[in-house]
Amino acid sequence: MFDFLPAKIYYDVYINISLIIVVFTLFHTFILKIQEKKNITYINIIGYIFFVFLVLFIGFRPYSTYFGDMGVYYRDFMKYSFGGELNTAQDPFFQYFMKICSYFLSARGFFVVSAMLYIFPLYRVSKIFFKQYWFYAFLMLATSFSFWSYGVNGMRNGLATSFFLLAVSYYDKKIWMIIFFIISSQIHQTLLLPILAFLLSHLYNNSKWFLTFWVLAIPLSIALGGFWESLFASLGFGDERLTGYLVGNDDLEGTTFSSTGFRYDFLIYSAGAVFTGWYFIFKKNFNDKIYTHLYNIYLFCNGFWILVIRANFSNRFAYLSWFMMALIIIYPFLKNEFFSKHHVMVGKVFTAYFMFTFLMYYFYYEGSS
Repeated sequence: MFDFLPAKIYYDVYINISLIIVVFTLFHTFILKIQEKKNITYINIIGYIFFVFLVLFIGFRPYSTYFGDMGVYYRDFMKYSFGGELNTAQDPFFQYFMKICSYFLSARGFFVVSAMLYIFPLYRVSKIFFKQYWFYAFLMLATSFSFWSYGVNGMRNGLATSFFLLAVSYYDKKIWMIIFFIISSQIHQTLLLPILAFLLSHLYNNSKWFLTFWVLAIPLSIALGGFWESLFASLGFGDERLTGYLVGNDDLEGTTFSSTGFRYDFLIYSAGAVFTGWYFIFKKNFNDKIYTHLYNIYLFCNGFWILVIRANFSNRFAYLSWFMMALIIIYPFLKNEFFSKHHVMVGKVFTAYFMFTFLMYYFYYEGSS
């Protein structure tokens, strides 16, 4: 469908189309109130257009090394399509999914369905939590710093985190929530960490303790260096790949951060969601059970990443909190009106959030290449 586009400019197209949508939506926040019918009509139309565009654009991308592990998934899918033996040693649900798809879909169809399964949960969780204002949350989720990478490269991670969000969208339907939690962990076992955080927060939902853990993780990581990577790796986790992420196994698939060591830049980035939750929960007395639960999960998972921040594959652990960051930041704004020019403030929030992704690409990654 998009064969006329060279693979190397796919991200440029995605990020610039996102920029146009962000700017147009920001403009609407200045001229319309958030509840006005014209605004609701606009965000629904642009929202569904953006949703369909993302599914098709990601799903119909060419087979190229520009998309990292896509070649590995293509190879495995073709192996199954020619009758290859099912491999369920790791991430069994994803392997079953790929095997079943190989019976009646082409490789192209498999990638389109995968894109749909990656993006639909972002829509559903936004729609369930924020009703008619769903597009603002979806826009932030779909323009997050890690969204593109885990849609075209680390597909299993991306699908697993999306199924985690799908589970959260069934917060009041515990059976379905548990089912989707199990599926997410069987797509990629690293999701056991946020699931553990969910259970801990369910048992003890006091954000002060989770925030204390996050703050303490910073000096503990700085002071003890690689101790934490060695400690957690020695525990084994029951999965060689998880241990490999900590000790830097070069045979692992996927990409790492462009530099390792203690990443103060990404710590500051992570702190944006931490500050937002602290501000609304403790300063504005925003009392929302679901939000508190999500905030605690973010603090726990991000704190774990800070402890292992020097690992070559620490980006995989960073993503276990970053995939929730958009929800942590935008949630209070779409639940209560805290500011006099509320709609304008919502616009400034999603614009600032997007601009980090935009500027990181054009001035950090391209500038260093």
